[in-house]
Amino acid sequence: MGVSCLGTLILFCCLICVFRAQNPADKPTPNIIIMLMDDMGWGDLGIFGQPSKETQNLDSMAAQGMLFPNFYTANPLCSPSRASLLTGRLPVRNGFYTTNAHARNAYTPQEIVGGISKDEILLPRLLKKKGYVNKIIGKWHLGHRAQHLPLEHGFDEWFGAPNCHFGPYNNSDRPNIPVYNNSQMMGRYYEEFGINNKTGESNLTQIYLKEGLDFIFHQAKARLPFFLYWAPDATHAPVYASKPFLGRSPRGRYGDAVMELDDSVGQILSALRDLGIDQDTFVFFTSDNGAAVMSGPKQSGSNGPFLCGKETTFEGGMREPAIAWWPGHIPAGTVSPQLGTVMDLFSTSLSLAGLDVPEDRAIDGLDLSPVLLNNTHINRPIFYYRGNEMMAVRVGLYKAHYWTWSNSWEEFNKGIDFCPGQEVAGVTTHTQQEHTMQPIIFHLGRDPGEKYPISVLAKEYQDALSGIKPVVEKHKSGLVPGVPQLNMCDLAVMNWAPPGCEKLLKCLKGPKSHPWECDWPH
Repeated sequence: MGVSCLGTLILFCCLICVFRAQNPADKPTPNIIIMLMDDMGWGDLGIFGQPSKETQNLDSMAAQGMLFPNFYTANPLCSPSRASLLTGRLPVRNGFYTTNAHARNAYTPQEIVGGISKDEILLPRLLKKKGYVNKIIGKWHLGHRAQHLPLEHGFDEWFGAPNCHFGPYNNSDRPNIPVYNNSQMMGRYYEEFGINNKTGESNLTQIYLKEGLDFIFHQAKARLPFFLYWAPDATHAPVYASKPFLGRSPRGRYGDAVMELDDSVGQILSALRDLGIDQDTFVFFTSDNGAAVMSGPKQSGSNGPFLCGKETTFEGGMREPAIAWWPGHIPAGTVSPQLGTVMDLFSTSLSLAGLDVPEDRAIDGLDLSPVLLNNTHINRPIFYYRGNEMMAVRVGLYKAHYWTWSNSWEEFNKGIDFCPGQEVAGVTTHTQQEHTMQPIIFHLGRDPGEKYPISVLAKEYQDALSGIKPVVEKHKSGLVPGVPQLNMCDLAVMNWAPPGCEKLLKCLKGPKSHPWECDWPH
């Protein structure tokens, strides 16, 4: 070992000793790390029965913390679910939906005009009140125009991209997606930040891991509370992994990506222990929506026993893997039956930081700290939205579908199948079917795959409906939709000339503005 390397190692060890010696036992504001995966399914974790042995670190994390088998996203698509996590509000409230057509999924492609509204209050902005240093690493997806970017909404640092890693593009009709370091573009996907779609090789997860470890180390050294939103996107098609992980999983390239992410989670948790701040850091792991089963077996994950996947409001589209970890605070090896959502991470994080949720707006997320710390239970419903429509609701073990739809016959006949091998007659419909007068009800305890509707003639149906109906009526009576942000598109707003492009000679000339109403087929 060289002298310089040995010196660095000694310094690192000394700093760890200093942190352990100086760190107070009852730090008033815990560090917060939210790990949000992209299109990872409930069935991708070994702890939930995945036999491919790709998640030894996540399985260990669950054994050391609390596992949530009944945890949900707020929407079956990436952008709205991420907006809900950071605002604590349903997409129909925070504006991340469209009214261009009924019950359509919408997100933030390059041509989207809108993004997260300036009127929304995001989690990092509130955490600043307690002195938190906030960083996002990875995928933002809440709008790529200047006013929508992370540093405009409470984050102090950012390393990642505003859009998904689709491409490569020719930079003539459509630019490649920029990668930012804080407010300046550092390059573009498929150019300075390579992704080989043929082999699946990319170092992006390793880059995001290093950024995360560096941030944790520096904040520990500064002894400042921090919020790290770690949002890698390797499990979103086109999936990728770095060379050491390619070819290792029996599930192919997707499994390789899961293995690398699992290894990264293990390294982050180990760093917290080594720095002596593990008992001062609340960590939550989950995904933005269900596995994208329409992408095929080598490009998507598993939703376990649940019906369909991403883009649908069946269980496979919205039930997520979820683990809470906080040594010394969360009882190890706990499996909680609590119904939870990504919106709860907003309210729970604020509570752990000693802050109140905003009182000037409806907040859909609940404070789960009593569940985490005392293993209590909170009765609450789960609402399943697709665009501007409440499609279903879960109350206890019963789920009632007020609308059913997988995707249109037109899209299905093109080979786009949201429920491959899982068609359920009258349930996975290819036209939008309304059931508001007589909802389709399932008991998710004995029928998690939503295959056997309870007979409307059965007493069980009537009893379940009598408990569900007032919940829905109360919800709808108090619902005030936000201004839809995902209605308008324009080629002129794409990533032609992001900030910093001048220094890199990477500025591109875009077309004249010609806005139109976005078409959302799903």
